[in-house]
Amino acid sequence: MSTNRDDFGIAIRSALLQRGAGQKFSLFVFICLSILIFFLDSFPSRAMDISRSVINDSIYRVSMMSSSPFKFINLLKNKTVIHFNVRKENIELKNELEILRNKDFNLEFLASENKRLKEKLVSSTEKKYNYVTAKVIIDKNSPFLKSVILNRGTKSGSKKGMPVLDGNYLVGRIVETNYLSSRVLLLNDLNSRIPVTFGDIPVQAIMTGDGRDKPRLEYLPENFEPLEKETVFTSGKDGIFSPGIPVGKTLFEKESIKVKLFSDPNQLSYLNIILTDLSKKEIF
Repeated sequence: MSTNRDDFGIAIRSALLQRGAGQKFSLFVFICLSILIFFLDSFPSRAMDISRSVINDSIYRVSMMSSSPFKFINLLKNKTVIHFNVRKENIELKNELEILRNKDFNLEFLASENKRLKEKLVSSTEKKYNYVTAKVIIDKNSPFLKSVILNRGTKSGSKKGMPVLDGNYLVGRIVETNYLSSRVLLLNDLNSRIPVTFGDIPVQAIMTGDGRDKPRLEYLPENFEPLEKETVFTSGKDGIFSPGIPVGKTLFEKESIKVKLFSDPNQLSYLNIILTDLSKKEIF
């Protein structure tokens, strides 16, 4: 048994020694081959030039192919970063553009409101009445009840019964007041009754609202035949409205006489609350 073990150990050591000798021989061969290449390279010849060119091209191609995956990964990484940066910048630019658009719309709206307010201030109402300008903040619109809420109340001198004009045209009267707001009953409201006059020979009538855009004329003289497009004014018979405030034009519609109002009750923005009739120096 011991003899077999010794033979086995000797065989292994012999194999290792042979492997070590082979490695040393291979290293020696590579060294000699390198020296030979350097030696031959020092003597220019066409064969060496061709060989060198082939070897260099092969090395360059292999290097290029081996580095291609890394270049592709770096390129993909850069493209991805650029894509997300561009997307982020695009979102920021869209937000900035939306902000600028909103600013433009706000400026346009304010310019439009300013223009309308200037038109109210320079109207001829200023010459005849002492008034305060108010803005419509709520439009209470139902099938028959028509009224608006203004941002002026008793603090600004508003009182019940005061006429309310759109420019020079009557649109209603105040029926409810608060400290900072007032409610205006419009001419086309179901509860509106205004004494009016029209025609060359003044005709007295009552303009009654019916919930529609065109109030009707009632209590006309018997056998009276009015003409169309005659201007209707307040008569002042009720002691509330000053006489002579323009209201609208007469209009025939389905065998009834109606008034096409000068001011559209559905398009009110800034109104004038008449505090004093300067011709009378009285407060309504």
